[in-house]
Amino acid sequence: MIKSEKFQLVENYIVENQNAHYRLAYSYVKNKESALDIIQESIMKALKSIDSLEQIQYLKTWFYRILINTSIDFIHKDKRMVVVEDEILDFHLPSNEMEIPDIDLYEAIDHLAPKQKTLIILRFFEDMKIEDIAITLGENPNTIKTRLYAALRKLRSTMEEKVKA
Repeated sequence: MIKSEKFQLVENYIVENQNAHYRLAYSYVKNKESALDIIQESIMKALKSIDSLEQIQYLKTWFYRILINTSIDFIHKDKRMVVVEDEILDFHLPSNEMEIPDIDLYEAIDHLAPKQKTLIILRFFEDMKIEDIAITLGENPNTIKTRLYAALRKLRSTMEEKVKA
């Protein structure tokens, strides 16, 4: 495949899936501007390393790996910075019960280790299959299953503690 063709395919993929990419970045940082910064940096990294994409069928998993790593790096770099969630700034009372998000669940997910949080986000928020997650993270599918179940057990335990409190 010619480099310009590969570049065009990557560009088209990024544009067509921009909402999913934003959602993934936002799930890590909970801030609109930071999520957009992560996406911009991820796109730059992807375009610079386009030669590392050997098989175009792995485009999604290749870019997700870049996006996830950039998100985690951003969190590590900005641990000192306190980020105000966009929802706090745009606070409004829900008009019905269906609008109330499960705040405890999102808090519990945020307190997971980065690798566990990544698994939960990819599996349940991005609806990725175990095999695709394994490819994205460069792991064995059985390892992903084991880690995912451990993360779910930790989430369940955290949620049960909140109910008891």
